[in-house]
Amino acid sequence: MELTLWDGFAFVVFLGAVVVISLFVSRKEKNSEDYFLASRQLTWWLIGFSLIASNISTEHFVGMAGSGFGDAGLAIASYEWVAAITLVIIAIFLLPLYLRLGIFTMPEFLEHRYGAQARKLMAVYMMIAYVGVAIAAVLYSGALGLSTIFDLDLVAGIWVIGLIAGIYTIYGGLSAVVWTDLLQGSTLLVGGTIVMFIGFSKVGGLGEFLSQNQEKLHVMLPADHPEIPWTAILFGIWIPNFFYWGCNQFITQRTLGSKTLAHGQNGTVLAAAIKLIIPFIIVFPGIMAFQVFQNQISTPDQAYPVLIKHLVPVGLRGVLFAALFGAVMSSLDSMLNSASTIFTMDIYKRHLNPDAEPQKVVRIGRYATAIFVVAGCLLAPLPQKFSGVFQYIQMIWGFISPGIVAVFFFGLVFRRAPQTAAVAAMILGIPVYGLFLWLLPEVAFLNHMAFTFMILITVMALITWRSPLAEPVRFTTKTDINLEESPLAKKFGALVIILTIALYVYFW
Repeated sequence: MELTLWDGFAFVVFLGAVVVISLFVSRKEKNSEDYFLASRQLTWWLIGFSLIASNISTEHFVGMAGSGFGDAGLAIASYEWVAAITLVIIAIFLLPLYLRLGIFTMPEFLEHRYGAQARKLMAVYMMIAYVGVAIAAVLYSGALGLSTIFDLDLVAGIWVIGLIAGIYTIYGGLSAVVWTDLLQGSTLLVGGTIVMFIGFSKVGGLGEFLSQNQEKLHVMLPADHPEIPWTAILFGIWIPNFFYWGCNQFITQRTLGSKTLAHGQNGTVLAAAIKLIIPFIIVFPGIMAFQVFQNQISTPDQAYPVLIKHLVPVGLRGVLFAALFGAVMSSLDSMLNSASTIFTMDIYKRHLNPDAEPQKVVRIGRYATAIFVVAGCLLAPLPQKFSGVFQYIQMIWGFISPGIVAVFFFGLVFRRAPQTAAVAAMILGIPVYGLFLWLLPEVAFLNHMAFTFMILITVMALITWRSPLAEPVRFTTKTDINLEESPLAKKFGALVIILTIALYVYFW
């Protein structure tokens, strides 16, 4: 795709705005709370847009649209619609506890609940997964999208994306991340909406699109479907969703930086509402690509890039270039900042140098970010060895997500569960899930997650039965922020759940 002068101008203005904003908002950061949690002053609208911008990246535009193009069709939207319900549950039930404890990281919560060994084990898992799975996949999918659309070299694209996002994340911390996410998230939603409407005009309008693609517009697929059967929607898909939105530092870090509990809840529910429309601007175009260009596409991951390449007129390409580039950076900067936070607060500050000065803690965080950038760029080609980038991310996370979700929720329900139960579940989760993948390759990996989760819960129950704590764990308030809950979040959250159910009924 050839870029005009206007396209180049739009992209340069966008990139310049990202850099200027990141430098401006992070100019006063002096300590770890400033750098890692934006001084705990994030408001609801920043939180909501940052959650969406951090979550939606080119692994969605490339991978999720590719699944829509492929056999999954609209059923892949369940990742988004189940996420909407999950976000509401987390906002109402989990976020008050997280903010009451005043924690910096999710592994730190495990120390409050279980002990230091549980915290250390989760921290190590998360750092490895961020670099080897999340950061690598975002870099690869971003470079693949830009390569397909603009004929950029794949490896060069990986390093350009990594270095640009790394520079302002190293300097600015979470403040830079959330404010640039606001710009990038808005561009992302606008760009995706433009492609959707252009696609509708190409296929003859919404009505014609719905009538011509009925086979792909079902959210409930047969129980033997290899990617997302209806059994997985009822059981397995909830595990990666609760892990991702409720136990994952990459996402929860912006809610941990909330100004008040009400701001955190309102922002989280705002993100839940936006999640309802994401399938229409990502999965629908993937289905449109199947309808119009299926003979020109060799692999499903090329669906969205090919749609842009053939349909977007001159003058809008710069906007789409900015949207795709921003989608990559908004996820990448969040992952880098979260991986750095976990290393600095859960490993360095907790075990290597507990008495480190605040300025040194921030400096270590910046060094860690730089190392993670380089490691992620080196590992970025790894996802191309799998059938699809979105499937790669979800499947590989399955090695740790059932164990972490089991540990979090079992520990909240059963307050006498000991640390040995938590450590056992997190260690066993990897071989148990791997065994299911090996023995039952024809079964959807989401079902493997469900099987693994049930086994780990059973193990934790047996250990707790044999060696319960003498007294149930109690969580004491360790923060001075306002913990008054938001009635608006509860009401709007209920509406989001109702709308989600309505979407499932319509597209059954």
